Amino acid sequence: MGPGPSDVSARVLNALARPTLGHLDPQFIELMDQTGDLLRYAFNTQNSLTMSISAPGSAGMEACIVNLIEPGDTVVVCINGVFGMRMKENVTRCGGTAIVIESEWGEQTSPEELENVLQANDNVKAVAFVHAETSTGVRNDAQRLCAIAKQHGCLTIVDAVTSLGGIELNIDEWQIDACYSGSQKCLSCVPGLSPVTFSETALEVIRNRQHPVQSWFLDLNLILGYWGAGTKRAYHHTAPVNSIYALHESLLMLQEEGLENAFTRHKKVHELLREGLESIGLTFAVDEAYRLPQLNVILIPEGADDATVRGRLLNEFGLEIGAGLGKFAGKAWRIGLMGSACTPRNVHHCVESLRHVLA
Repeated sequence: MGPGPSDVSARVLNALARPTLGHLDPQFIELMDQTGDLLRYAFNTQNSLTMSISAPGSAGMEACIVNLIEPGDTVVVCINGVFGMRMKENVTRCGGTAIVIESEWGEQTSPEELENVLQANDNVKAVAFVHAETSTGVRNDAQRLCAIAKQHGCLTIVDAVTSLGGIELNIDEWQIDACYSGSQKCLSCVPGLSPVTFSETALEVIRNRQHPVQSWFLDLNLILGYWGAGTKRAYHHTAPVNSIYALHESLLMLQEEGLENAFTRHKKVHELLREGLESIGLTFAVDEAYRLPQLNVILIPEGADDATVRGRLLNEFGLEIGAGLGKFAGKAWRIGLMGSACTPRNVHHCVESLRHVLA
């Protein structure tokens, strides 16, 4: 029950164990097409370029930024935790200039501040932000931030690593141009894959770049030959075939449950966790109005030693929760309720284990 990877269901583990096909085998290509369709369902999009990068979410982040940002481009990066900082680092490494909007940890990015920054800078190419900040447990208002960016003619780049499959995410309606996620969070798949989706606007920008994409492996102009439409595919790299079996199965499970039902389950089980934690005197670090149900950041009570408590939970109760990151290091715990781990049984086990250790 940490911040990821989440528990993987038996169905997904069984899919992982199926016989390995060649990465250009017709049956595997058919599975790739099905996986793209299932990802379009999960992302709420009709984007033709919706696929899985053969690497973890950090590579999905890099794929979005290196393909869209060129030397000299200006990007507004909204930071309210660790993963916004990583977006800024990627922009800088691409030769771009980052204008930073920094918010307090545990707070949302201010739409008003974004509006002010864009009014003061008429040369901004893109706005980048994290939808569900894993380090703080904050949900940013992605719909509103994207609407402001679009009013100023900017591309939108969104980190949905912890939000995909856990809370509402609507790529097309919210006008998100590039979005990346991870297989190991609310999708409850094995780590190591990064679902991504790109709008037609983003693809047009990529096709008309003035400079080569600085990463050969993540150059979408090349990857499209492998993940693109049609049965004839060009070899680009050897895909992690069995991991994509697992992703396909996890996405099937999400489709069978239904997106709205998955969102409702995460919300209801979060409420059970909130009641249980509050009953033993623990408090949340994030305001209820924008608190993530799938990633709960809890303030460490006075007198409790961070590492000792987490060590006892793991060794005595088989329960893993996450340490705080950045400004929350040593001050907060991160409790995940993602995918297959999001169950009332897990909540009961977590609360009672914490009750025992803290006593």
